[in-house]
Amino acid sequence: MPQPVLLVLDADPSPRLGRLTGRAEVRYADARTLAGLLPDADALLVWDAGSDAVRAAWPGPGRRPRWVHTAGVDVERVLCPELVASDTVLTNARGVFERAVAEQVAGLVLAFAQDLPGALELQRQRNSRPRRGRQVAGTRAVVVGAGPVGREITRLLHGLGVTVALVGRTARRTVHGVADLDPLAARADWVIGAVPLTGGTRGMFDRRFFGLLQPSAHFVHVGRAACVVRADLADALERRWFAGAALDVSEDEPPGGEDPWWDVPGLLVAPRPSGDAAGWRDRLSERFVALYERWERGEPLPDAVDKERGYVPSPDLSGGSGSPLALSPPPPDGPGAPPVSG
Repeated sequence: MPQPVLLVLDADPSPRLGRLTGRAEVRYADARTLAGLLPDADALLVWDAGSDAVRAAWPGPGRRPRWVHTAGVDVERVLCPELVASDTVLTNARGVFERAVAEQVAGLVLAFAQDLPGALELQRQRNSRPRRGRQVAGTRAVVVGAGPVGREITRLLHGLGVTVALVGRTARRTVHGVADLDPLAARADWVIGAVPLTGGTRGMFDRRFFGLLQPSAHFVHVGRAACVVRADLADALERRWFAGAALDVSEDEPPGGEDPWWDVPGLLVAPRPSGDAAGWRDRLSERFVALYERWERGEPLPDAVDKERGYVPSPDLSGGSGSPLALSPPPPDGPGAPPVSG
């Protein structure tokens, strides 16, 4: 019986697939050769998750792989109408980056609370003027996006003593629905954006939303750049509508040296992406190989992407240990608030 053909849209360095030796015929493609190799592939690993090559090549003639896995969380660079309409199963790197992203968010919250940016500026000036920080325990946070990243951020902040409201697309136990987002954001000390990019979340953090925040609040965004209206954020910070913001993504990554983004007052441009902690490529390879072994046995693949929605739907949260993570019982969903995925 012939081995399945695994096609890899490659990037440097290549994935570590040694465990699949003798179990798969691995072929490699780039953006130029992908279209010609797709018809012979049983599975496709999009190792170059920043490439648009799949979206461009998929509509062509011939058979298409039964399974596509992208080595990233967001899938907008892969999806096209023909892939959405097909029977192909799509999976992503769910489970690889969540903890690293959550640790970056916690670090940014602590840095803002202790005014670390101010301390570094005073050090640059050789000035030892005392500063006044704040305790994060007892403060309030809103995490927008109830997917795996948002839930991990919630757990980590909750461990620091922060009272956290988790906001998702629909209300369920320990998760607020979108109708509650505006009033929660208006009284939060920390607003964390962790939503995937969909038609409903594109540009959701805009002038209207920033106008809700209290003057002492900070906004931390670890979702896709297009979820934030860049000009509106810059203007809100220039006008000092709220205390500060941190972003680990931008429209141009990294921003050029002459980009005015660097000079926006109160804005911390964090390294991108926060999930790229040491060993992340090995974890991506291990994740794919584990999925391949399930696929090889004919077992259902966990956490498949809902191709119509563009993300993996979150399970109904039961609360686990019973410790409430929300500020108050979430109300039923209703109109009047921006849509949130997760």
